Amino acid sequence: MIEQITETLIKVLLTTFLCGAIGAERFTRHKGAGMRTHILIGVGATLLVLTSYHVFDIYKDVGDIDPTRIIAAIVTGIGFLCAGTIIRGGANVTGLTTAATSWTVAGIGISVGCGNYIAAIIVTIVVFWVLLGLRSAEKKIERFFNS
Repeated sequence: MIEQITETLIKVLLTTFLCGAIGAERFTRHKGAGMRTHILIGVGATLLVLTSYHVFDIYKDVGDIDPTRIIAAIVTGIGFLCAGTIIRGGANVTGLTTAATSWTVAGIGISVGCGNYIAAIIVTIVVFWVLLGLRSAEKKIERFFNS
C-alpha cells in the first residue's frame, strides 16, 4: 500500500512539475491558459490513466478490459477543450500555441501516468525549446524575408 502511494505521489508531482513548467511559460506570455490550467490538464490525464490501470487490475479476470480506451478518450476530450482556446478574428487566429501546449501536457500526463517518465521529460524539454528557442529564430526569419 505504501509503495502504491509513493508511486502515485511521484507520478502526480512529476506531472505537476513538468506541466507547470510549460504553463509558466504560457503565463509569462500572458496567455489565457497558464500554470494552473496546464497543471490541471496534466494531472487530470495522469489520474485518468492511473484509474484506468486500477480498473483493469480489478476486472482483468472477469472479461476483456482495455485500459487504453480511457487514454483515447483523454485525447479526444482534450481536443475539444483545445478547440475552445482557438479564436479567429478576421484574418488573425489566436490561441493555437496554447491549444497545442494544452494537448501536449495532456500527453505528458498520460505518459507519466503510464510510467514513461523519460519520454515525458524529453517532451517537456522539447516543448520548452520550441516555445523559447524558436521564438528568436522566427523573428530572425521574419526580418530576413520582410527586408
